[in-house]
Order: sequence, then C-alpha cells, then structure tokens
Amino acid sequence: MDQVNLPDNLIRLRHEKNITQEQLADFLGVTKASVSKWENRQSMPDILLLPRLAVFFGVSIDQLMGYEPQLSKEQIQKIYQDLSEEFAVGSFEDTMEKSREQVRNYYSCYPFLLQMCVLWLNHFMLPQQEEQRRGILEEIEELCNHIICGCSAVNICNDAISVKAIADLRLGKAKEVAQALAELTDPMRISSQNDILLAQAYQVLGDTQKARSYTQITIYSHLMALIACSVQYLAVNLSQWEQCLETIQRTESLLQAYRVESLHPNVAAQFYYQSALAYASKNMRKEALKELQKYARNVRTLTEQEEVKLHGDSYFDCLDTWIDQLDLGAGPPRSPKWIIENFQESLKHSLLACLWDSEEFQKICKNFPEDERRNQK
Repeated sequence: MDQVNLPDNLIRLRHEKNITQEQLADFLGVTKASVSKWENRQSMPDILLLPRLAVFFGVSIDQLMGYEPQLSKEQIQKIYQDLSEEFAVGSFEDTMEKSREQVRNYYSCYPFLLQMCVLWLNHFMLPQQEEQRRGILEEIEELCNHIICGCSAVNICNDAISVKAIADLRLGKAKEVAQALAELTDPMRISSQNDILLAQAYQVLGDTQKARSYTQITIYSHLMALIACSVQYLAVNLSQWEQCLETIQRTESLLQAYRVESLHPNVAAQFYYQSALAYASKNMRKEALKELQKYARNVRTLTEQEEVKLHGDSYFDCLDTWIDQLDLGAGPPRSPKWIIENFQESLKHSLLACLWDSEEFQKICKNFPEDERRNQK
C-alpha cells in the first residue's frame, strides 16, 4: 500500500495555490508554527482539520494524505498470483489472513476486491473442516455485497453478482441465486445482443479492425460458454441418455473443430471429465476411460508447461490483446499444485467406482502420483 505522505502533499498543494504557511494557518485558525511542523514531519494536524484542509485545496482526504486505494490491473494480477502460489505451498490460515489484510487495505478498490472473491472461491475447498469452508463462502458473499452496494461500475457489479451466486449455491441458497440471476441472464433481453451490436457499430463507423476483433471475441466467448453449458447439460440430463450421447458427440466435434484443447485446456478438461462421468453412469467402461484419458491429458497440459497462458491461434488471431486486458491477464487462476490436488480428488467420484480396479484407470492415477503434488510450485 502506498505510504501516507501528508507533509510533502501540503507543501506541493500550497505552492500550487501560491499561498504562504501563514495564509493557510489563518484559514484553519492555527499558528504558522503548526503548519511548519506539519510540513517538517514534526507533528500531524488534528483529525478534525483534515476535511477543512481537503476542502481548501479542492482534493479528497485520500489525495491530501497521499493514500491511493486504487490498484492498477498489473498490481492486482501480481497480488492474485502471489497469493495463489502461497495457497499452494504455504499455510492456508496465514495466506488467508494475508489476503484479508489486503482486502482491508484496499476496501474501496472494487476491481481488486472482486478478484479477491475469485481467489477465495478458487481455494475455499483447501481447509479440511466444512465449517471453515462455509465461513470463507460467507466472507465472499459479504464482500460481494459490499462491491454491489458501493461500486458504480455496472460490469464489476454484475460480475460480483455472479461470483456471489456461485458462493450462495455452495451454501445451499439456490432460491436466492435463482431470484438474483433470473432477470439478469434472461436470453430474451435485448442486452444479450450487445456484443453483435457493438461489432456492427464499428463496421458502420468504418473501423473494420475493431469490428473484426469484437466479432472474434464474441465467437470465442460464446464457444467457451457453449462448452460450459454442455457440461452442465450432461450433469442434469443423465436420465435422458440419448440426449447425453448426442451432447457428447456434438460438443466433441466443436472441441476438435476449434482446437479448444490448445486454446483453453481447462474448459476441455471439464468437458471430458463430465463425459467420463456420463459414460460411467451407464457402466460404459471403455468409453469412460477414453474420456478420462483426454481429461488427464489436458490436466497434464495445465501443470507440466513452464508457463500456461490463454492465447489465440491462427484463426483467433485477435484474441491475445483482449486476453492481456482481462482482469487476471492470461495466467491461470490456480497453481499447478492445486490443479493436481483437484484432479486426484475428482478421480474419487462414486460414479467412477466401476473403473477403479481397471489397469487403465490405475495408469491414469500413476501419471499424477501423490508425492508429485508436493513438488509442484
């Protein structure tokens, strides 16, 4: 956090206003010697004088004190990644308290607070005790409410509503989530077409490059959303096997056509895992193992590469600039160690019990041995 720097700011502001220490002292009703002591770091003004000083110079109290509560996007990304690494290799309690301290330091920097909610959501499962996990989810809920009530940026508030909904679902508050999101995500709303309208506007303005870029971003975003929706559709539709099978076939065609494993291995991994669960639920062992192998392959991509980053390709050649502008940039939201731990835990799903005794399943497990988790950084 930037240091409070009232003395230097008083000198600077006084010079900008072209007034003497005596003139400032007269306005405040104090002695010239008092102002001199403030500027020489020998004492500080009474707290009741700070609003009058701020009004006199036409600045906020934060500006007067030299306190800058806003972090740059690069600073937010660095704090997030540093804390994510600490969650992976250090004490959970110490890292959690360190992140809380950062929240207290920057309680009015809403983009940062939103990313702290994301950080907590990505790591709240680390504690062993359910009560502690619920406590973290409740902290996320409270912090999201603070963002929603205090932030004037609509996009940040909408993201906070979504993050809060994820936490609330984990807390068993499905009714509240449905009420909060039903209108916001209504596909019939005209606002759902904003991406296309924006691209059309740039085209009319003759800015072909921006029109092309926004259209490409929209295709990419909707593609990833479609795959995520397919994962959910499989999860809720296991009783309708013909639709499940067709969902798997159609979505895998999309994954191959758009080379999603290269573009976004995490999204691909989530789909293959859910497909494996679907096949396993029907005791289709061969098919389930095939999907698990694809799942493991993408997890391996996320953990073995020296630096995993989202990126475009020869088709999505406008994505890289956009990805770099995302709140967390192109880096992963979780450390490799945490990804491996999550992978190991996912293989214990009861639907996969029919595979546990197979040689192929054991090979998948051995590709991510338990002691490898401790060596990941």
